[in-house]
Amino acid sequence: MYNKYERSPDVNRKYGRAWKRIRDRYAAAHPLCEQCLKEGRLTPVEEVHHILPISQGGTHEASNLMSLCQSCHTKIHHELGDR
Repeated sequence: MYNKYERSPDVNRKYGRAWKRIRDRYAAAHPLCEQCLKEGRLTPVEEVHHILPISQGGTHEASNLMSLCQSCHTKIHHELGDR
């Protein structure tokens, strides 16, 4: 499910087992959607989002990550013009 969207091959290399461990650890530490929390809703995390995309020089550092529900993740990417 996670790789449902196509990424360029060089970006795909930056994801993988290491990213899965980072993502799982971040989601465990931030189990609720951070956008929904700001609006007073308690929604379980479904995606870990890179604030600055890897393709634009972003990293897997916690400061560049955000826990989101599917709805908020889709909305952010829609607003960015992705997908």
